[in-house]
Amino acid sequence: MAQNTGVAEEILRQRNEELEMAIKKSLEREEKLRREVEKTRQRLYVAEEAEERLGCQLGELAAEASDHVRLYQDQIQSLNEQLSQAQNLLQSINSSSPNRFYQSK
Repeated sequence: MAQNTGVAEEILRQRNEELEMAIKKSLEREEKLRREVEKTRQRLYVAEEAEERLGCQLGELAAEASDHVRLYQDQIQSLNEQLSQAQNLLQSINSSSPNRFYQSK
């Protein structure tokens, strides 16, 4: 019976060692996953900050582009008005004295 007790104790000791190793490996995996989660959180934070900065920059660029569009439209309108005035002036000159530019010899 003492031999059976010794065998049972040895089996329990081996099983206990196996369980301790399994717990140790499980804790190591858990710690590794925690580090990975923390790294992922940090990357997410950096990405969110970058997204916010890019959003602000995009808004500023959109406002600047809108200002440029308004300025160019005003410039085009002014040039169209100048062109129209020049065309009207040429038409009035040509209609008032059609032969003015042509001198006969």
